[in-house]
Amino acid sequence: MNEEAEGRGARPGVLKVVVAQGTNLAIRDFTSSDPYVVVRLADKSAKTKVINSCLNPVWNEEMVFSIREPLGIIKFEVFDRDRFKYDDKMGHAFLDLQPVAAATKLRRALKLTTGETRLRKVAPTADNCLLSDSFVTYADGEIVLDSRLRLRDVESGELFVTVKWIDAGAT
Repeated sequence: MNEEAEGRGARPGVLKVVVAQGTNLAIRDFTSSDPYVVVRLADKSAKTKVINSCLNPVWNEEMVFSIREPLGIIKFEVFDRDRFKYDDKMGHAFLDLQPVAAATKLRRALKLTTGETRLRKVAPTADNCLLSDSFVTYADGEIVLDSRLRLRDVESGELFVTVKWIDAGAT
């Protein structure tokens, strides 16, 4: 981060990524899969627990990343755990944090401190993994983006994720 960016209001904060659930995931074992998700943000990563024999897993796991600003791309990779060989790929998806960063600047400009406000709509396009419109909202001190993502490079599967940004100095 350079000093010029520092002067424009770059603030440290916490990005919480909640991997809620998967639906209609691909079969990688005989009749099911043992899925888990690896979440990557820049040089950081975290992973969910494995849900055994399930194509519609519910993880509801929150990963916390301390970062300077909500920028970049979050990558989600779904795998089937195998005991005796390499884990099988079950697709991947990504989420651009630009709408979260823009909403953070808007929240600051509007000086929002309480209540709940819808700040931005993010529509599905050929360039993203969204399955339906997502909305960036401000609620309880957090910028929140709930998303339904289509997995790529796989025959089927969706992920439901929530991203929450909390400015370290938000008040």
